Order: sequence, then C-alpha cells, then structure tokens
Amino acid sequence: MEVGEIRRRYLEFFRERGHVVIPSASLVPENDPTTLFTGSGMQPLVPYFLGQPHPEGKRITNSQKCFRAEDMDDVGDNRHTTFFEMLGNWSFGDYFKSEQLPWIFEFLTDKEDGAGLDPANIYVTVFSGDDETGISRDKESVEIWRKLFSNKGIDAKYVELGSIEAGSERGMQGGRIFAYNVKKNWWSRSGVPAKMPAGEPGGPDSEMFYDFGTPHDPKYGKECHPNCDCGRFVEIGNSVFMEYKKKEDGSFEKLAQRNVDFGGGLERITAAANNDPDMFHIDVFKPIMERLPESLPIRNRRIIADHIRAAIFLIADGARPSNKGAGYVLRRLMRRAMIYEYMTEDVKLDIGLVIGGLIAKYKNVYPELDVETITSVYNEENAKFLATFKNGLKEFDKLVKKGKISGGDVFRLFSTYGLPYESAIEFAKERANIVVDEDEFRREMEKHRELSRTASAGVFKGGLADHSERTTRLHTAHHLLLRALQIVLGSQVKQRGSNITSERLRMDFSWDTKLTDEQKKEVERIVNEKIAEDLPVIHSEMDRGQAEKLGAEHEFGQKYPDRVSVYSVGPKSATPENPQFEKAFSIEFCGGPHVSHTGEVGHFQVMKEEAVSAGIRRIRANVA
Repeated sequence: MEVGEIRRRYLEFFRERGHVVIPSASLVPENDPTTLFTGSGMQPLVPYFLGQPHPEGKRITNSQKCFRAEDMDDVGDNRHTTFFEMLGNWSFGDYFKSEQLPWIFEFLTDKEDGAGLDPANIYVTVFSGDDETGISRDKESVEIWRKLFSNKGIDAKYVELGSIEAGSERGMQGGRIFAYNVKKNWWSRSGVPAKMPAGEPGGPDSEMFYDFGTPHDPKYGKECHPNCDCGRFVEIGNSVFMEYKKKEDGSFEKLAQRNVDFGGGLERITAAANNDPDMFHIDVFKPIMERLPESLPIRNRRIIADHIRAAIFLIADGARPSNKGAGYVLRRLMRRAMIYEYMTEDVKLDIGLVIGGLIAKYKNVYPELDVETITSVYNEENAKFLATFKNGLKEFDKLVKKGKISGGDVFRLFSTYGLPYESAIEFAKERANIVVDEDEFRREMEKHRELSRTASAGVFKGGLADHSERTTRLHTAHHLLLRALQIVLGSQVKQRGSNITSERLRMDFSWDTKLTDEQKKEVERIVNEKIAEDLPVIHSEMDRGQAEKLGAEHEFGQKYPDRVSVYSVGPKSATPENPQFEKAFSIEFCGGPHVSHTGEVGHFQVMKEEAVSAGIRRIRANVA
C-alpha cells in the first residue's frame, strides 16, 4: 500500500458518509498566535468546535499537512518524523461516539475500501476518569469497542491501568481495551486539564494502536503495554470527544455542542497496512532513502530523509531560513540534514533529483510544491552553511589540540555551529581518544529545551483564550487597517501575512517603500473614522467563487474550501439578511472572531512600520 492510496481511500470513505473534503491549511499559519506551525488537523478549526458554523457544514474531512518541531530530536528511530500528514474527520455538533468509533474501525480494517489492517493487531485505549475535574470513566466507548471486536470474533478484555507506570509494572494482562488517565487519554491543545487556559475546549479520547509484534525493550519498563515507547505498539489514530470547555475558575462545563475530532497519522497507517514497523520503508521516502548508501548508519539516513522532506513542505508554504520564528526552525532542520550529508564522504546527493523525486510523490495533491523554488532556497542555504560548518570543525580541532572537550564545549559546538553532539562525541573519541562528559552535555541541553518550552508556552498564552473581547476587537481593526492602506497607497496593496495577539495586531503587506508620517496618520484617521461611524460587521457564508467576484480580500497563497466564511464592514444599513456588499467598506475571507459593530473596536493607533523583505512591509498597531 502507498501513501497516496491510503489518503484517497480515507477521504472517499468519509465523503460517502456525508463529509465535505476541505483543503489542507498552510504549515505556517498566518493568523494564529498560538504556534509557529500547524501541528494537527484540528488547529485551524477551533472556532467551529466552539459553535461558529463551518461554511461546509457539520461534517468535514481532510488530510492536513503537519509539522512538529518538538519531535526533531526524536527523529532517527523507526517511527518519529517532524513532517507528517494527519487524516482527519470532524463532527461539529452532529454525530458522536456511536458513529465515530464504528466508522474508524471499519476504515482501518476494510480490505477493499480501507487500510485493510488485521483487527487482531489493533488495541485501543479509553479515558479512565479524573477525580480533579469530576469527569468520569468513558464507559460508553468501552462498550462500543467490545461490540466492534466481538463482531470480528475477538474477545476484548477491559484493563484499567491508569498510569504509564502502572502499565510498565502490570503489562498487557490479556487485555484489548485499556483505560489510562488524563496524561494519556485526555486531549486539548495545551495538554492535561490543569494546563488548559480558560476558554480552551478539550475532552476524553480513544486511541488506536497497531501491534507490530516486535520484542519488548526492557529499558522502557518491566512490561509492555499499548502506551509503551519500545516501538512494539504504534499509535495510528485518536478520536477526541470534544465536549468540555475550561472555565475561569478552573472547573469544566459542557460546550454548547458535542464534537468529534479524529486524527490519524497517514504515514503510520500506511506502515501498519504494510505490517512494517519502519515508516521509512513507505513509498514517499524512497526518493531519498534509495540514494543514501547502506554504509551510512540507519539513524543518519532517517534524519536526512525526514528533514529534507519537511524542509520541502515548509519552503512551499512560505517559510524561509532565518534566525527567528519559523525560519529559525527551518534553518536548523536543513542544516541538520546537511551536516549528516557532509560528514559522510560517500554521500553525494543530487539535491535537485531528490527534491524532484519527492515532489513527484505529492504533486497531484499539493500543487504548491515547486521544484525550482524549493531547490533554489535549499541550495542557497547549503552554500551559506558550508562556511559555518567548516568554522565549527575548526573550533572542534582547537579543542582536540587542548586535549580536553567538556560537555559544555560540545553543546556550544551544537548550538552555535550546528555540529551534531553525537558526532562531536564520536569524533572526540576516534580522533583524540577524548571521552566527553555526556551528563554535562545533557544538563546544558535540558536548559536549552526548557528555554524552548518556556518560549512555546509564551507563544501559546495568546491562544484560544484570545477569543477574548480585546483580541476580537483587534481582529476587526485588522480588516479596517487593510482597507485603509489600500485607500492611502492604492488597491495593489495586498496582505502577505498577519499575527494577532491580545497585545497587538501585526500585518505584512505588499509595498516597497517606507510609509511617510503623513501616510501613517491618514491610515489612522480612516480607521478611526470608520470606528466612529459604528458600522455593522456582517458574517456571511458563500461559495468561494462568489466571494472572489465580490472582491473579498484573502491571504496570498492560502487555500480555501469551496464554501467560505466572509466578513463585511458596513454600510450603516447592512444586515445579515441584506449585507449590501456593493456598499461595504471592507470585505474579507475570515474565520473570525469579530465585533458586531465597529464602534466596539476602540481608538486605533499605528505603533510601528518597518521592512520585512524586498517588497514587503510590516505594520504593528493597537487599540485602546
């Protein structure tokens, strides 16, 4: 089975069950301050879990491109990747457990129209309940799973483990359905209930694991169980029953609607369909893996393959190597792949051929993958990095001459020059018989990771809690700002990116010169004039083609479904029944949230205007 066939079967399976297939969102979200990257299929859909109607209805499905930077250091085993596709199906207040679990089990086990997995190799987990939140054990899912396995001739014993530690101590116990606590079977974007901000939706989940039957590695615990990290069991899907929302006082209440949020790793399901625990054997990795010599350690080959594939998709979605944000992660990813290539003399990758072969696997689904652009960006970064890497090797040689290399030195070589720590430790021993204090290195690395986690938490603070009154006002101010810029500078001005937090709004737009003080003052005047007019802000849903004919503004390069959400501002007499688009001050594709009248926005002020890159300016603004 190939990735493309599994993807096709999944989307068709749910299309036949009333779901509308929507396009994948960009890997680099433009208007989500919670994260640098799209890391799950549900991420772009949060407003619809909270009750906002989706333009395509209550049943949605897609295959979402995802990237998780936090998995970069885990790449090298048989199952971790930074880039992956997540198969998803969603119910926004429509069907629930009794439909979802039978459907996904049918897809996974159907040999004709699904993935064709042997049900004897599938194990499932459910939520064991939580005293702190008062949310009880998911008995309904247990009974549904028992019936589904029974229909396949399998007696599904229920085992309550609760914690990972209990699983490692007690093991399988002949079970098929296992209950775990909030650390494993509760899902929200921010993790366990205690870490969720007020306003965040979440709920218990039921995960599916495929048993590859590989021997248990006791370094991961005395006994094996579905959530063991030894590699025998690999999670292939997760049905989240998102029906709760955290309140300001820390307690939970039911959402206005019950939702289903399913996510399944396309690559992992494909590996399971082939009953091969090594994901790097699936077809999409062949254009790279076949060009890497078998003399290269398998871990190194996997890192090169994963990182090049991920870089291709990030570049296609607009990321460029830089020293901050998404660009920093892309640069680290690319340079890590380059290092492993440089350090092996018999690896002479024709990067153009590799990129071309990979893109051929995806082009019919992701037409944004452009060989020429991606190869150009990759080669330019490659040339820049070669000098840095050589400097890192010079620094390494200086340390060798001193006869001592500390764990701190190895971390500095890693963080400053990108030299992989494993390689530095190996080189030290092979070339100078120097043994590095690896514990010291790990302490330095943990400090680095803690700083990264803290930064990520800081990014998340502006998240869903920002469906707050203040952020809502900034969203509407953003629409007014774009239109004001077009009035002052010309209709050729287009949005090229945006980011909104509770502290400010930021917009990138197409313009090649610095704005004068007079131009900035005029932009402010127009926006505040429209705020003072207290114009109605109207939400409409329509076909994408109709919105485009109306001239509705939208993100450059962003994909939109056939049905879209549109917000228009004004005229004064506009109503939802009669939006009067031809007289509107502003019309944009947008998922919200927004105020109902511009008078709620407050006083608007431009804080800063600066260059981002050639032909792109950035403006920061706020409301009081």
